[in-house]
Amino acid sequence: MIVNADSAQVYADLQILSARPTEEEMDGIEHRLFGAWDGAEPCSAAAWAARAKAEIADIHAAGAVPILVGGTGLYFKVLLEGIAPIPAIDPAVRAAVRAMDEADAYKLLQIEDPERAAMLDPGDRQRIARALEVKRSTGVTLGDWQMAKAGGIAEEVTLHPLIVEPERQWVYDRCDARFAAMLDSGAIAEVEALLERGLDPDLPVMRAIGVPEIAAWLAGEIEAEEVVAAGSQATRNYAKRQFTWFRRQPPAGWPRARPDWESENIDIEAHFASLLRK
Repeated sequence: MIVNADSAQVYADLQILSARPTEEEMDGIEHRLFGAWDGAEPCSAAAWAARAKAEIADIHAAGAVPILVGGTGLYFKVLLEGIAPIPAIDPAVRAAVRAMDEADAYKLLQIEDPERAAMLDPGDRQRIARALEVKRSTGVTLGDWQMAKAGGIAEEVTLHPLIVEPERQWVYDRCDARFAAMLDSGAIAEVEALLERGLDPDLPVMRAIGVPEIAAWLAGEIEAEEVVAAGSQATRNYAKRQFTWFRRQPPAGWPRARPDWESENIDIEAHFASLLRK
C-alpha cells in the first residue's frame, strides 16, 4: 500500500498542481493520505506524521507493507526522529519575521543562528523564517530544540529507504514541461476554485507552486507568458531545494539510485524490486 509523503499532494484542492496520482495511475493499488486534507486546514509535518503513524500501524496489522513515497524530506524526518517540543511562537515575533525581505532574513539568520543558516538555501524563505522566529521567540536555536525530539518511529520499524537522484538538468527540463502541461490540464480552473473559497493567502495550499503565479495572472497583475516562466522557475527552485535537502539531511547509509531515464544503464524498477525483496 502506498502512503503519501508529499506536502502538496495531501490537499484535496490540489489534484493537478500537485500532480497527485489519478485513479488510472494508482492502477488499483490502495493509496493513502492523498488529498486527505482540506485546503482550509494547514497540514504540518507533525500532523502528517501522526496520521502516517496510524496508517502504517493499520497496514502492518493487515499484514501488508507500507511504501512511503514523496519528496517532502521534513515529513520523513519528523516521522522517523520525532518532533521538538518548541513552544508557541510569539505572534508579534512571527509577524515581524514574516514581513522581512528574504535576503535580510537570511543575513540575520547567519548572525543569530549561523549553523542553521549554513544548512539552508538562501532562497528557502519558509525554513529561514521558521529558524529565525524560533530563535527570536524562545532564545534557543532550532537545532538545540531538535536535540529534544520525541515520538519518532525509527526504532520501531524495519526501514528500507531509497533516495532517487536523477540527473539534475533532466529534472529541470521536466519542471518546465510539467508546469506548461498542468496549465493545459485544468490548473487554471483549480486555482479559480481555490480563490472562490476566499482562503487565507498565507495557508500552505495558497502558497503551493503554481497557485500564486496563476492567481496573479487571473488578477491581471502579469501577462499570460509570464505565468509559465514564473511557475516553471518556482518549480525548478523547489527541485533545487530538494536536491540540497536530500544531499545533506538523510543518514549517510541510505542507498541512492542515480537513474538516467534516457539510457538503459540503470533500471529504477530493479531498485524498488530489490527493496521489496528485503
